[in-house]
Order: sequence, then C-alpha cells, then structure tokens
Amino acid sequence: MWFFARDPVRDFPFELSPEAPEGSPPGPWVLHRGRKKATGSLVSIFVYDVKPGAEEQTQVAKAAFKRLKTLRHPNILAYIDGLETEKCLHVVTEAVTPLGMYLKARVDAGGLKEQELSWGLHQIVKALSFLVNDCNLIHNNVCMAAVFVDRAGEWKLGGLDYMYSAQGNGGGPPRKGIPELEQYDPPELTDNSGRAVREKWSADMWRLGCLIWEVFNGPLPRATALRNPGKIPKSLVPHYCELVGANPKVRPNPARFLQNCQAPGGFMNNRFVETNLFLEEIQIKEPAEKQKFFQELSKSLDSFPEDFCRHKVLPQLLTAFEFGNAGAVVLTPLFKVGKFLSAEEYQQKIIPVVVKMFSSTDRAMRIRLLQQMEQFIQYLDEPTVNTQIFPHVVHGFLDTNPAIREQTVKSMLLLAPKLNEANLNVELMKHFARLQAKDEQGPIRCNTTVCLGKIGSYLSASTRHRVLTSAFSRATKDPFAPSRVAGVLGFAATHNFYSMNDCAHKILPVLCGLTVDPEKSVRDQAFKAIRSFLSKLESVSEDPTQLAEVEKDVHAASSPGMGGAAASWAGWAVTGVSSLTSKFIRAHPMATQAETNVPQRPMPEGHPAPAPTPLSATSTTSDRWETQEDKDTTEDSSTADRWDDEDWGSLEEAESVLAQQDDWSTRGQASIAGQVSPPEHKSPESDWSNWEAEGSWEQGWQEPSSPEPPPEGTRLASEYNWGGPESNDKGDPFAALSVRSSTQPRPESDSWGEDNWEGLETESRQVKAELARKKREDRRREMEAKRAEKKAAKGPMKLGARKLD
Repeated sequence: MWFFARDPVRDFPFELSPEAPEGSPPGPWVLHRGRKKATGSLVSIFVYDVKPGAEEQTQVAKAAFKRLKTLRHPNILAYIDGLETEKCLHVVTEAVTPLGMYLKARVDAGGLKEQELSWGLHQIVKALSFLVNDCNLIHNNVCMAAVFVDRAGEWKLGGLDYMYSAQGNGGGPPRKGIPELEQYDPPELTDNSGRAVREKWSADMWRLGCLIWEVFNGPLPRATALRNPGKIPKSLVPHYCELVGANPKVRPNPARFLQNCQAPGGFMNNRFVETNLFLEEIQIKEPAEKQKFFQELSKSLDSFPEDFCRHKVLPQLLTAFEFGNAGAVVLTPLFKVGKFLSAEEYQQKIIPVVVKMFSSTDRAMRIRLLQQMEQFIQYLDEPTVNTQIFPHVVHGFLDTNPAIREQTVKSMLLLAPKLNEANLNVELMKHFARLQAKDEQGPIRCNTTVCLGKIGSYLSASTRHRVLTSAFSRATKDPFAPSRVAGVLGFAATHNFYSMNDCAHKILPVLCGLTVDPEKSVRDQAFKAIRSFLSKLESVSEDPTQLAEVEKDVHAASSPGMGGAAASWAGWAVTGVSSLTSKFIRAHPMATQAETNVPQRPMPEGHPAPAPTPLSATSTTSDRWETQEDKDTTEDSSTADRWDDEDWGSLEEAESVLAQQDDWSTRGQASIAGQVSPPEHKSPESDWSNWEAEGSWEQGWQEPSSPEPPPEGTRLASEYNWGGPESNDKGDPFAALSVRSSTQPRPESDSWGEDNWEGLETESRQVKAELARKKREDRRREMEAKRAEKKAAKGPMKLGARKLD
C-alpha cells in the first residue's frame, strides 16, 4: 500500500493571486495579493522562501512571524493565518498596500489631503506608543517600507523583523545588513563610546522623523537632507525638528508627541482626526454624544475620503442603527455615504436597513425616509415596494401630523411606477379620494391633486376614466385657490387621456365656470386651458380623420413613459420635496386667505379650531399694494401666451400668481392687504421660489436655521384663521361667486366616481351672495373685537418657530 505525503501549501485555505507580487520591500519578505478559497475575500500574503546559507535571515523571518502572530493592536498589521514549512513561510494579513505604492497612486489622482496624512501619521505614532510604553519593545525598523494602508485608508505598522525588547532580554538589536534600512538609523548608534545618553524610544522617534520627511518630500536620499523640512507643513515643523535633533535625550515619547500635535492649532487638531478618534471609542460613548456626533457628521462627509466613508463610517452607521438605537439621526449620513457604493453594494448593505426603517413608529424616522426617498428608490425592486414598504407608507395618509400626510402624498410620485395593480388603482386612489374630499389642510388637498396629475400615466385606462375627470372637477370647486389652480393644471397635464366627448361635455363646462373665479390666477389658467381644449376640438372638427390619433392614449394601458408630460407642470416631489403646506401655512399667510369669501371650514373632531390673532394694521399700505400690482400685471402679461407650448406650465409658476392681485380682487380684499408683509421686502420671484429658505414643515425635524427678523405682526401657523373673513364687501364683482363651493356641504363619499357635481349650482347666486355677506359682516365684527382685546393685553405678536411633534 502506498502512502502519499500531503502538500501543506496545497491544503492551505488561502491562495496566492496569479498576478505579479505587489511589492518587495527591503527585507526577507515578498508581498502577494491573495484570497480565501472558501469565501473569495481578499487578503495579503507575505512569503519568505527559505534559502541555503541564509540561516540568519531565516531566523529574522521566523521571529517576525511570531511577533506578528502575538501582537494585537488596531494600528498594527492584523494577522489572520500563517503557514510554516521547511521551504517557506506564509503570513496572511488583512488586505493592504505598501505606503509607498499607495502615495504614488494617490499622487496621480491629485494627492492626499493634509487631513489624511495627519491621521495616518497619528496611527503610526500611536502604534509606536503601544510598543514602547505598553510592551517595552523597540520596533527598530520604522520607515516607509514598514507601513501599509488598508482599504479604508488606515495606516498600519508592520515590518516587525528587527524588533527587540527594551529591557535587554534576548540580547541587543538584530543586525540588518541591508543598506536601504540602515540609512534610517540615528547618528548615536555609530558612537561606540557609549557616552550618548538616550531613552528607549529615541532611535524609533528619529526613524519616525525620517518617515515624516519621506511622506511629504519623497524618498530620503541621505541623512543630511533631514535638515531641510521641505514640504512639511509649518504646524508640524517644530515637532519634526524635535524628532531629528542630534541630542537623543530631548526626543519626545510617542505619547507626548501626539499630545503636542493635537494641541489647538496643531497638525493633528482637525475634524478628520476628531471623527476617527470618536469612531474608535463610539462603543463607550453616551447616547447623547452619539446623537450629536451623527448630526454633525453629515456636514463633514463631503470633505472626507471616499474609501474612509465606505469602509469605516458606513459600518459604524449600520451598527449604530442596528444595535445602538441611533434612530433617524443616522439617515442623512447613511444616504450620503450610500452615494459612494455600487448598485450591488447598496442592495446588500443599505436596502435591508431601509426596509426595516419603514416599519418604525418613530415619526422623525418616517418623515426623513419620505423626504429622502429619491436617494434610494431606484434600488428598490417592485416586490419589496409592494409587500414591505407600501403597507407601512400608507399609514401616513391617516397620520394626525400634517407634515407626514403631505410627505406621504408626495412620496407616491416615486413609488407609483413600482406599485402593482391593486395598490395603485384601488388602495392609493381610495386614500387620495379621502384626502381631497376631507383633509382640513387646503395645501394637502392641493398636493393630492398635483400628485394625481403626475401619476395619471401609471393608472389603468378604467381608473383614469373613472377618477381623473371627477377628481380634477372636485379640485376646481375647492375653496382653497391653489387647489383650484392645481385642478385646472391637472386637466391640462392629462389632456391626452380624455375623449373628445369628455372634453366637450365634462371638462369645458367645468373650466368655463372658473372664468369668473374671484382669483385672477385661477381665471388665467382656466382661459389657457379652455383655449387649448377648444383648439383640440376645432382641429378634429376640421379634420375628423385625426380623431383616432388624438384619442390614441384614452384607452391605452398604463405607460411609465407618459409620465414625462405631467412631470413639468409641478416640481415639488423630486426636487426640493419641501412643500406647499409649509409655505402656505408659515411663510405666506396671505396665500392661505385664498379661500376668499368662504366661511371657515368645519374642523374634524379632535382638532380645535385655531384662534384668531390680531395683526398690525400698518404692515403694508395701499400705495405699496398698488405698486406691487403694477409689477405683477407686467409679469402676468409676459406669461400669458405660454400655454400653447409643450410645457403645460409649472405649479410653482401658478402658485406665484396666487400672491399677486389685480383690480378684480384687490378692492374686495382690503383686510387681507392689511395683513401681508410689505411688498418691497421680496422680489417677484421670491414668493414661491424661496420656500426652502423661508421655513417648512421639515424644520421640526432638522436643525433650524436663523432666518432674518420678520416684520412685526406676523402670526404663527397655529394661530392663523384659515377661513379669514373680509371686512370690505365692495369691489370685486366675482367675490360673491366663490361661495358656490362652500355653501354646499363637502362630499362625504371617498369615491370619485359617484360624485354629482351638477347639483352644486342649484341655489340662486344672489341669495348665496347675500348670505355670505351677512356672515362676513358678523365675523368681521367678532374678529375686530377679539383683535382689540388681545392687542390691549399682549401688544403686537412676534414671529416664533414652532417645533412639530
């Protein structure tokens, strides 16, 4: 029977890469790339081939093998496995690159930033401090060839071949015999008289000075070159000079060198080093400290190296969420780091965490997820969206917090393309119908209409036929003027989904009613829409053969490609996700008064009606208002002819008109004019384009900014009267017509298909106008009494920031 000896190299669980060796630093070892056979994970393998007659080098290599195997420190090269045979030595470590090769590669890419070099040197000095002060060991080989860099950009100290004990156990330092390494020896080693008094760390600190010189200036040609600091930063030069001083007694201990460099203004006193030090000790930090750290981390990530963010910050963020109860505060830095990942890495590391976050009941977590959905939606597949995310998201439609309801509505623009038939055409439409009919916040009803117009192309043909006309018709009856604008723009954005019969019998009658709307902006959009639909009908009348082409999309199946036509008329969901609600409620109290001549909407049970608050009647003047009107009239005339373009308009563009009044509505809104801020404080474009800076719902969850002091008399959102009355019943000939939408009760049904809009115009206009006038007069007297009472008690109100729950 034959027995064959097993080959230990073949059975070794790691294998060398077929590529050429990654480096051959001065010394007995050759560095190869490798991988673990079972998992394919990358490693580095140091190989030493035993040669006859090189017993001294073999003993040095075996000593290094032993030292690396027993020394464990975050800044020393991490040992994984090893193999020792009669022919070779294999030492497996974490995947690293020699520092010289790393610096050369980074020079080609623009070089390392000073903060990266400061942290790298910090790690090497910390490793020396551990060896000298804790282990009583002298490294004896500190140089560029002994330093390695891992995939996160962390510097590791290796090259333990010539290490010896500082206590003299086991003899003195081993002989190197390699000129490339002996040039880093300090000058006192050549003094054989023994008169030089030195500390145990003196020689290693001299070599550290040589390493610093090489990091900033390149390979050291000779020892005399150390006299010229070259490109070494000025903040580091004094400490560098201490290292390369001729007197070994004054060279500082590694621990003291770190303290000196981390002093205020020191080379290692920067945000990058502080972040790394916190991450190293994050497990023992208090929860409050972690919260503050993660809140500030986002601002710094843009200046940090990409590899550091991917391989060091990201694991800590995931761990903090999984085990540290960090909550919503990790979301912003998590998604910012996610931008550095490939699609596969994102799917493996970020998406499981995101899916788990959606099931959280923490409101701050939910609203931040909704606000930042555009950063990760492309990585979510349809089954995950429909089964694990959408069921949790829809709870936001029923939330008592308006900010969450609003963000939930806007998130549907991103989720709609991935929703299945049942979730999109049944479940989502049910929630949209309820919000549009019953939500007490006018801006949320408006945003619901906006979102419906944008996702119309994703709906099935039957759902479009049943929902769109009824929903947009309902929006045109809304007492909130921006909702009426959104209804008109919704008709325009989805014009290709209506048959000619529907255009003539259902849509045009609704639009014609808006031509006498109290709001100039609504009338303008209505006229544009009417002209567009009439031209469409006229073209088919002139050439009936065009009918099939014009109606080709009416019965077409849902098509994501059609979404582009609706994407241009309103841009909140994929750009700022800031909000109509926040602007109407907090930044533009005048816009909320757009429910002109309409009695206050009844509040749902459990929601107390906001109390009116007196405002300064001198916040603006009629002269200023007239000046603003002249500017607005000019702007309106410049935009009046853009309807026939392919761009169906912009919701922001329509909204900006809501803050502009002409002679049709100014005379009937004298009380409103007394409540708005002076027009000269804002440019014509600032009303809606600067919403992001003027305050939003998100301020309750994010760090508040410091806005400019507001004009005296501005009210809080909670104190605003959404159904504000008018004190002047003269003027606007159309003001009385707005009551047609408020005198009738709002539909209680959640279904768009069963609404009977024709029954809303049964009463006489004169009767309704008279009733509305009496209600306004009674309400005006009541409001004036309350204002006078509160003003006498408290004085003028000041603007304050109100946090959300």
